[in-house]
Amino acid sequence: MAIVLFLSVFLIAACGLIYELIAGALASYLLGDSILQFSTIIGTYLFAMGIGSWLSKFIGRGLVARFITIELMVGLVGGFSSAILFLAFAYTEAFRLLLYLMVLIIGILVGLEIPLLMRILKERFQFQDLIANVLTFDYLGALGASLLFPLVLVPKLGMVRSALLFGLVNAGVALWSTYIFKAQIGAPARLRSMSFLVIAALGAGMVFAERITETADASLYADEVVLARNTRYQRIVITRWKDDLRLFLNSHLQFSSRDEYRYHEALVHPGLAAVPNAKRVLVLGGGDGLAVREILKYPSVESVTLVDLDPDMTKLFREHSLLRKLNSDAFLSSKVRVVNADAFPWLEEHGGQFDFVVVDFPDPTNYGLGKLYTTAFYRLLKRHLAPGALLSVQSTSPLFARQSFWCIHETIRAAGLNTWPYHVYVPSFGEWGYVLAGKGEYTQPRVPPGLRFLDQKSLAGLFNFPADMAAVPVEPNRLNDQALVRYYDKEWREFAH
Repeated sequence: MAIVLFLSVFLIAACGLIYELIAGALASYLLGDSILQFSTIIGTYLFAMGIGSWLSKFIGRGLVARFITIELMVGLVGGFSSAILFLAFAYTEAFRLLLYLMVLIIGILVGLEIPLLMRILKERFQFQDLIANVLTFDYLGALGASLLFPLVLVPKLGMVRSALLFGLVNAGVALWSTYIFKAQIGAPARLRSMSFLVIAALGAGMVFAERITETADASLYADEVVLARNTRYQRIVITRWKDDLRLFLNSHLQFSSRDEYRYHEALVHPGLAAVPNAKRVLVLGGGDGLAVREILKYPSVESVTLVDLDPDMTKLFREHSLLRKLNSDAFLSSKVRVVNADAFPWLEEHGGQFDFVVVDFPDPTNYGLGKLYTTAFYRLLKRHLAPGALLSVQSTSPLFARQSFWCIHETIRAAGLNTWPYHVYVPSFGEWGYVLAGKGEYTQPRVPPGLRFLDQKSLAGLFNFPADMAAVPVEPNRLNDQALVRYYDKEWREFAH
């Protein structure tokens, strides 16, 4: 019996942490700035748990019945939390308010659980054993949830089903508590009926989970959603309208198939064409393979190493027929080697130099991405540049995020590289910027013939900046003080309004 009771503690702790992780992950997916979102949600959740623990002292009678009722409430609110938040983001302007309101409610309910359970169990165990065992299983449950969430739940079940599954766990604990403590319950049949109703509701949610996310996605995206997938690292959504495929990562547009060639030709050819007989090329990010497609147009290239964090991303663009057509089966080339790893530690752990490097990371929407735009990162990358090598970095918009663009430029300069900023117009994004860098000098080259957009005349124009995109004073982006993320958040927030 004791092990069953402490297993309840383990499961309660796991459920509580899962709801907290889901709220934090959803907020960072949909709102960006993962550090801010996780920090404020964890703080709010712990504060709410404190309120719940304090409120528990006012429950004087019917402890078991109250505990079971609270378990059912946690299961119901926590289980449907992810579905409600997805729909709220799609259909209302009150997403932030609802997010923190749900975190408060769940936190208060979770804060009530353990104090009530300890009071229920105090007659069965000595005080020191009770405290030690409850806290041990509580911490073990938190550890189990923290490992299960990124490794299994998000990639296999997704956010909506993960929350519903743990809602079922809470309801299951409530149901078996009606049997374990039946002698202490006045009306077990009523509580069991409530438990079965909650289990049925959550079970129905599991059945319709896919439809819930499809409904939210259909409202979020203007075009038909042809693929939606949660991975350990991000939410991937692909939409289609006629012949236009669009990739969104965490709700941010990454490309439109109608004009992505402008972006990728500008990313690759101004630099690679200027490196005579380049043999070894490194691509950091770019898990869609579109930059690799452009690189493979050079016969001199013998090897392309692509380092992208998300294996689901590279697998998708290696296997999906529509996406393979977009990147011209770039990942099936014998010259291409795909490495799924974080670029920062990979560069630290691996030697070797490259004749040309493409850095095609998502925009620095949070500090996790911002570290890949720091002086520390570019100094590390500098060590991998062969003599005469060049580096091309996607650098957000010099028009809509002017400080951000010039911050990236200044950061690369602060890392000890010479720089040549340029920009191109991509209809899906507007004006978009890049920074070309190297240890030596740069002379504008002759680009390969037959490109869809870039030619000698247009190449020369890329390096001219009009007055409204000209350089402005900015700080470099350093690892311990990421000015870039602050610039980016401020500028895009102002642009959105």
